[in-house]
Amino acid sequence: MRFLLDTHLLIWALDESPRLPKRARALISDDSNDLYFSAASVWEIAIKQSLSKTEFKLDAHTMRRVLLENGYLELPVTGAHATGVAGLPKHHTDPFDRLLIAQAAYEELQLLTHDRRVSEYSSGYPVRYV
Repeated sequence: MRFLLDTHLLIWALDESPRLPKRARALISDDSNDLYFSAASVWEIAIKQSLSKTEFKLDAHTMRRVLLENGYLELPVTGAHATGVAGLPKHHTDPFDRLLIAQAAYEELQLLTHDRRVSEYSSGYPVRYV
């Protein structure tokens, strides 16, 4: 399977955090799965890092480098992804999460999330709550 990880799952996976759900850990550890991260997640971390948000202690440059070194595939943000946001239901207003959902739909990836608000898109969109 091909999975796009939401930002929190990326952070928890890199930190080897106990907050990473077991189901997510199993999917991430399965070598038969292709794991993607979005440039939007790197952007989100860079923005929140510059605003001194305590939940985003990870340096965006380091995060990107470590993800690439660990075999994650980087998904750039395209105009097609951006326009896909317009058609999403209004379940969630976070612009980064909405872009991840649009990217997953456009690229035929499963978005892995542990965000209940994002999981509201699981009907009709490739979102998997773990």
